[in-house]
Amino acid sequence: MKEAALTARNEDALGIVLDFLTVRTPDAWFAAAPNHLAELLIDHANCEKKAASTALSMMYRYVEHPELLRKMSSLAREELRHFEQVLDLMADQGVVYEQISSARYAQGLHAEISKTEPKRLVDLLICGAVVEARSCERFAGLTQVLPSSVAGLYAALLNSEARHFQDYLQLAEAANEQGGGYDDFQRRVAVFLALDAQLISSADQQFRFHSGAPTR
Repeated sequence: MKEAALTARNEDALGIVLDFLTVRTPDAWFAAAPNHLAELLIDHANCEKKAASTALSMMYRYVEHPELLRKMSSLAREELRHFEQVLDLMADQGVVYEQISSARYAQGLHAEISKTEPKRLVDLLICGAVVEARSCERFAGLTQVLPSSVAGLYAALLNSEARHFQDYLQLAEAANEQGGGYDDFQRRVAVFLALDAQLISSADQQFRFHSGAPTR
């Protein structure tokens, strides 16, 4: 199995992400990935669709935030393009797109999101930053364990995922500073990072793009 080489730019982007996350993905998850390629690609495609949908939803809901509108418009286009790229890869690998259950990861993070504004907006953006950072970390790891015919896509997507993470985090901090948010923004970020760490480190019976340590 040939590993996909990460460029210096990839390495720089990954370094920023790893400085943000509090734990690394368990080695067992990466070891299991080649044996669950169909589930991995299908769930990845679903994640790209959900990311685009989330960006569009925020554009409709938060029209009073011009910078958010610009960033989410760009992000939605990129996520849909990534979805198309995963679809093409699935076709090349003979993976049939079918309905599968979603991971517990997103649900676990979203359960912490405030129900009231403006804290809800801040939380949505922090959550987006954490998800994008974790995805970037997994992209990098997958380049080292998957066949080159698949790993190349993950190497190509790594930089944009890291940029999305930074965009979300900057937007979250800006929204918090506008008033009505959290007194301690970094402490709020730490809450979501702790949830992320628990969800991706604990045992998980299913294999998905953001699942925890596999039990099979």
